[in-house]
Amino acid sequence: MSEAYAKAIAIAPNIYWVGAIDWKVRDFHGYSTNRGSTYNAFLIVDEKITLIDTVKAPFFGEMMQRIQSVVDPALIDYIVSNHAEMDHSGSLPAAIQAIQPEKVFCSMMGQKALVEHFGELPLTVVKTNDEIPLGKNTLRFVETRMLHWPDSMFCYLKEEEILFSQDAFGMHLASDRMYSDELPEDVIRYESKKYFANILLPYAPQVLKLLQVFPTLNMPVKLLCPDHGPLHRADWIGRMISWYSDFAVQKKARKAVIAYSTMWGSTEMMAMALGEGLRECGIELKILPLNGTHRSDVVTELWDAAAFIVGSPTINNNMYPVVADLLCYVRGLRPKNLVGGAFGSYGWSGESMGMVSEQLKSFGMNVIDPIKAKYVPQKDDLMACNEYGKLIAAAIDTLIAAQNNPERI
Repeated sequence: MSEAYAKAIAIAPNIYWVGAIDWKVRDFHGYSTNRGSTYNAFLIVDEKITLIDTVKAPFFGEMMQRIQSVVDPALIDYIVSNHAEMDHSGSLPAAIQAIQPEKVFCSMMGQKALVEHFGELPLTVVKTNDEIPLGKNTLRFVETRMLHWPDSMFCYLKEEEILFSQDAFGMHLASDRMYSDELPEDVIRYESKKYFANILLPYAPQVLKLLQVFPTLNMPVKLLCPDHGPLHRADWIGRMISWYSDFAVQKKARKAVIAYSTMWGSTEMMAMALGEGLRECGIELKILPLNGTHRSDVVTELWDAAAFIVGSPTINNNMYPVVADLLCYVRGLRPKNLVGGAFGSYGWSGESMGMVSEQLKSFGMNVIDPIKAKYVPQKDDLMACNEYGKLIAAAIDTLIAAQNNPERI
């Protein structure tokens, strides 16, 4: 991008988006980003010119061109690093070298992470409720530890009521539109849910705590600026906060996700029969063959599902590799409030179903005893799978009843 010409985009008086659009990224540490992404950075032009965040290292030139379309980068006084992950801090050392800012602000844990990433840097530590005057504007900091790294923080431009929320309220979505209200609502909803399910789900309790505390911080927001995806304004701010509350609670629908792999079609036959049993009970159903479904898309569907049913044939006395990959990924995200199930076909010893079942139990799920069929499932096997689906449907209804009537738990 170093030879291209990129301009800043004004988002408020003397405040500009100076980030980068990554149209081609399709994998973000194991998460499928089939709509690309953005790395958002922001420039505040005041008596103290301030750069909020930087961009992924390969996009440094694009960011600097956008800055240069407004001011000489050498005139920047301050840089704020809200989050030390490399998609936001990757350009920070180069930016410091090129700009020579008076100060670089970060949280205490941010200082630790940035030094461990890059070596010694000229960093100034800030904490929650610290403020720095920029001239007409004032920047206020709020630490948001484990949303989603220990170093994470928000910063808030008081006079303009703009919240720079780093990874919170973001999504991986490349677009030539700057604001969420300029894009289809179903796309924004899906990509927000996918981002939460694959990035923030392990930290759902921290999200809920922040949402509960936030009204007490006296920080009214007119513009919400995450570090990925479109910015949120007007009624979209409340919509995003409401969605995040729903996402973090992990309230379950009468929905089941069946994820499976198959070698010769036998485990697939079982998946379909099992699904029919669920469907007959009125359960919303997502059947996801792992040879054509990315692990991050499975997790996105799993977010509001009440059951996670995993099918695997046995290969070399083990579960199928793509199934093991999925379970490893799900383990790290720690989804809550799920019924589990396992099924599969086998030729000799059939260990995979027990392995899958034990994995699901280790996630804290209520797991229904697994079901298996030898070689190609026969009519009786498929009827048993159908009944297994109905058994899981009954467990889903028990879970939903407990969710809706917590005093009965």
